[in-house]
Amino acid sequence: MSPVTGAPGATPKYTKKDFESDQDVRWCPGCGDYAILSAVQKMMPDLGIPKEDIVFISGIGCSSRFPYYMNTYGFHTIHGRAPAIATGLKLARPELKVFVITGDGDGLSIGGNHLMHVLRRNVDVTILLFNNRIYGLTKGQYSPTSELGKVTKSTPAGSADRPVSPCAFALATGATFVARTVDRNIAHMEETLKHASAHKGAAFVEILQNCNVYNDMAWGVLYDRESKVLHELRLEHGKPLVWGPLDDRRGLVLEGVKPKVVKVTDVPESALWVHDETDGGTALVLAQLWAPQYPIPVGVLASKPGELTYEEILIQQEQKVVSERGPGDIAKLLTSGDTWKIG
Repeated sequence: MSPVTGAPGATPKYTKKDFESDQDVRWCPGCGDYAILSAVQKMMPDLGIPKEDIVFISGIGCSSRFPYYMNTYGFHTIHGRAPAIATGLKLARPELKVFVITGDGDGLSIGGNHLMHVLRRNVDVTILLFNNRIYGLTKGQYSPTSELGKVTKSTPAGSADRPVSPCAFALATGATFVARTVDRNIAHMEETLKHASAHKGAAFVEILQNCNVYNDMAWGVLYDRESKVLHELRLEHGKPLVWGPLDDRRGLVLEGVKPKVVKVTDVPESALWVHDETDGGTALVLAQLWAPQYPIPVGVLASKPGELTYEEILIQQEQKVVSERGPGDIAKLLTSGDTWKIG
């Protein structure tokens, strides 16, 4: 195994431009993917990792063109299988920093099984799921996150499927870091990406992203300035869950395990629900809140650092076996047991 070359402080002084490839960026004008690409490129120098130690892996979809536009190593793989490729790479080269780029269709439909396993195994990869609630690349069919009754080319009478909550899915499968951000809030997106990238283990970030061609303003509740104030709940570890205009603040309290919206002035501060990133149970409740009945939480829902990663466990097993039985001989293994020659 080659040594880690990505030690902080041992890298060139990068700028955002150093991570821009020479490829023409080809998304529809106005697509939210542009903002995400810019935020990722701007965040990369802060990682303190040489470009040659960074890999972007994607599946199929509009978001999956991402590796072409990053001046790092990358794989544009097959539909839904980016988590499997990323797992293989981390096992072979655990010192690399690996990002998985996927979408609500690629990651939660054909790739749902693969996404589940990379999360439950706690493979040390950073997963960015672009959620525009539609299939954009194939021209506007409904996706696993589309709302019930969504009228599209593939559901002319309205979708009969209930939507998946990506963050709830990630939490339920055991992800050790789960967050949500919005493509139009650049500062919040950059900060969220930094937190996710610094996490050791499976980090999952849902990015609410606009498809202005096939599903424009799907996240309008968080785009419109007045609506955003009324519905966006910024999560901060150790802080009460409050939101809204300064003269009419709202908050959440827990009645058993059920959240309730209250006026902040109507309850003592001690009664307000205080966000705890380390509590996976309340994070799962938060992940399923949505407007108009509840606010929409954005930020870090859950963070459980210190868990062993999948590759660490397997490397420990390998080292134990080698110490007990020796390094082994592949050629000898292949010719052992019942073998025969065909003349």
